[in-house]
Amino acid sequence: MAYYRYSSPNYYRPSLFGGFRFFPPVIKALLVSNVVIYLLTNFVALFRYRGNAMAGIVEQIFYLFPIGDGFRPWQLITYMFMHGGLMHLFFNMFALWMFGMELENSWGSRKFLTYYLICGVGAGLSNLFVSPLFVPAVAPTIGASGAIYGVLIAYGMLFPDRPILIYFLIPIRARYFVLLYIGLEVYAGITGTSDGLAHFAHLGGAAVGYIYLLIDQKRLPFGSIFGSARERVYTSAERRYPDDRYAGGASISNATYEDLGDDNSVTQQKIDEILDKISRSGYPSLTEEEKKILFEASKKLN
Repeated sequence: MAYYRYSSPNYYRPSLFGGFRFFPPVIKALLVSNVVIYLLTNFVALFRYRGNAMAGIVEQIFYLFPIGDGFRPWQLITYMFMHGGLMHLFFNMFALWMFGMELENSWGSRKFLTYYLICGVGAGLSNLFVSPLFVPAVAPTIGASGAIYGVLIAYGMLFPDRPILIYFLIPIRARYFVLLYIGLEVYAGITGTSDGLAHFAHLGGAAVGYIYLLIDQKRLPFGSIFGSARERVYTSAERRYPDDRYAGGASISNATYEDLGDDNSVTQQKIDEILDKISRSGYPSLTEEEKKILFEASKKLN
């Protein structure tokens, strides 16, 4: 994954076409918020209010309850930030970082957050309306797993050949890893495995994510009516360079813009502004003029 380097050997800024961070803004915010909420709810659960255990009050307000049994609309959001145990929290957050990091770096923070929340809400709706067709709804639902299954689907579709190590030993391509997980969830959901897991929330998050991506890539007949779904951009510059240069993009490395030649119509400051914009919102947010500037710069340096 390429980086743009200033003259100082210790300073790196994002490369072209999205940049790369190990903890991009939305991933970092989700990790911190989930951990803080987990610690806070466990602390609050130690107390009582007017004779009622605070743990029960928190559950009634923030957990996702079945329709007619305590459901409130805001629970479709809040349930994603509630976790039933430390290991539940850890594995969800680890998966979010592992698979979401590259997505946010590729898409930009705004699009990734939108996608994550849409998948989470879709997972909640699936658990409310689809799950009761197979198993009785007897308990509230919590956890970010539904949204993370949406992230997993996106990772498998955008980076299908990325190697993933099962148990850190067995290598498998991302596409097959995703298919394996989805297959296991379908089996467990249909057979009604009583393991306390909301299988149809997981499947709902994955299904909503899949539909979102099809619409986003204009692969559905009615996809054009969703004006807010951003088109996945492939430019001539991205097609020119292989995928191992990071998501098909070229990069400027070990040089400053002053090295590009005698063209003074574009300054180093302009390049910096474009790179900062990519870091905030992803490559698709650039105008055609900005894309052309980066393309011409990459040709001169490569």
